[in-house]
Amino acid sequence: MLCWPFVADQPTNCRYICNEWDIGVEVDTNVKRGEVENLIHELMVGDKGKKMRQRTMELKKKAEEDTRPGGCSYMNLDKLIKEVLLKNK
Repeated sequence: MLCWPFVADQPTNCRYICNEWDIGVEVDTNVKRGEVENLIHELMVGDKGKKMRQRTMELKKKAEEDTRPGGCSYMNLDKLIKEVLLKNK
């Protein structure tokens, strides 16, 4: 993912995407056409892009595991429904 943050939550999202999750690169604020071309080329065919695609697939697999029945996100949503929505009945 190519990130070029400007306002609001974009800098935070960029930080997570580029530094925490390792699935993107940040475009410099003083952007030049050649730099964007190099970044896109690296993401599309370079080793760094290949590693990012592998990392993305790992995160996708984890998200699928967590949201299927029995996963932590599934269980937390079920708990929320039981405690908040069904408590008033």
